[in-house]
Amino acid sequence: MPQNKKEGIFFTTIVCFSMVISMSAYNLLLHGQFSLSNLFGGLVPGFIVAFIFDVLVVSSPAKKIVFSLPVNKEKKIQLIIAVSSCMVLGMVFFMSMYGVFMQFGFTENFLRYYVDAFAKNLIMALPLQLLLVGPLCRMILSMSRQSNWLKETND
Repeated sequence: MPQNKKEGIFFTTIVCFSMVISMSAYNLLLHGQFSLSNLFGGLVPGFIVAFIFDVLVVSSPAKKIVFSLPVNKEKKIQLIIAVSSCMVLGMVFFMSMYGVFMQFGFTENFLRYYVDAFAKNLIMALPLQLLLVGPLCRMILSMSRQSNWLKETND
């Protein structure tokens, strides 16, 4: 878990980027539209939208919810699973909306498409975050601490 502002920004960026590229590939494959040009064409706008939702909308309420739950905060793994799960739920809620809007616009079938996208995205995003992206990004954060480049200075 990040221990200062620099680590928080770094960690949020790598987790967000990893999830956006993975979930974009997954959704393109689901719709039979996967190509590197489609993947990378939507990556920057998708990352920007996801980062904004993460930082400004999802993160604070997700953490408030977790700290109101009967989670043993002394056990790091329980805290990680709870925060990651709440973050995934919030991000899937908003990013599924974004994806449906980008693909279909606001049509009469928007709600049906959204519910379908939400379910399919949650099925993929939760295990992806808990089993692959989260542990990998925490390992990268840990390695970056060893190099001291994320240490905050009081200059």
